[in-house]
Amino acid sequence: MQTRLVEYFLALEREGHFARAASACHVTQPTLSAGIAKLEEQLGKRLIVRHRRYVGLSEEGRAILPWARQLVAAAEAIAQVADIAQGPLRGELRLGAIPAAMPAVGFLVEALLQRHPDLNLSVRALTSRQIERDLAAFELDAGLTYLDFEPPAHALAVPLYVERYLLVSAVREQVKLGGWSDIARLRLCLLHQGMQNRRILDARLAERGLALRPVVTADSYVALLALVQQGRLCSIIPDSHAMMLHGLEWAHTHLLPEMEGSRIGIIVSDRAPMAPLAQAVLAVARELRLPPGFQSQ
Repeated sequence: MQTRLVEYFLALEREGHFARAASACHVTQPTLSAGIAKLEEQLGKRLIVRHRRYVGLSEEGRAILPWARQLVAAAEAIAQVADIAQGPLRGELRLGAIPAAMPAVGFLVEALLQRHPDLNLSVRALTSRQIERDLAAFELDAGLTYLDFEPPAHALAVPLYVERYLLVSAVREQVKLGGWSDIARLRLCLLHQGMQNRRILDARLAERGLALRPVVTADSYVALLALVQQGRLCSIIPDSHAMMLHGLEWAHTHLLPEMEGSRIGIIVSDRAPMAPLAQAVLAVARELRLPPGFQSQ
């Protein structure tokens, strides 16, 4: 069985469209279709449901999906191990990072490239649940995510820093803060509850008998800061984002009442043997020292 044929199958499942899958594999659509047909012939099973277009996987296709992912990942790892036996680590390292941890990505990537200059890196902004799912599906090599609240399963972790909160407002907005009850009464824009940062914040406030009722929700800090800049809303952001606001005359940050922090770190799938790219990320993460803008553990 050719690994390339399995890659065509996985691309089609991922893209849900023959033309897009062919483009992702850098082949023509007839080549991809013929390759999948050959894989079906070798297995003696129909893997794809077709009705003039891609409809989905057959029952047999769904059954082999996790094994197909594992087969392709193992083939890639074999090639990497053979390649680095007498040379530097190469290939594409796929990193998923939660939006709250994006300020740390640059430091991590720089450390990786200093250690392994022949690497290429692909960074995707994902939720913590997407990171856990994509690691399990061999679609990521590592994730930068929360470690304690809804901890990821079947993962090895290296803590990097502890996240705490800041309130950000426009300079012209008069904000008077006492306790968290005052903050809960502000006109807020926050991440939506599908984002783990928001779920952690809600859980911490529920312990105090409080709830936040934002006027606007979004899925990115860029959107939240754009809303705050207009001057009518405030937002709660991770303290690591304060360094991204330096030099912005409109932005003002406020220290918030002390609250338990959340550890953020690198995770990789707990598999043996471990792929070289996952080993490389863990090794760099263990030695990484972030600047003072990140709270130590």
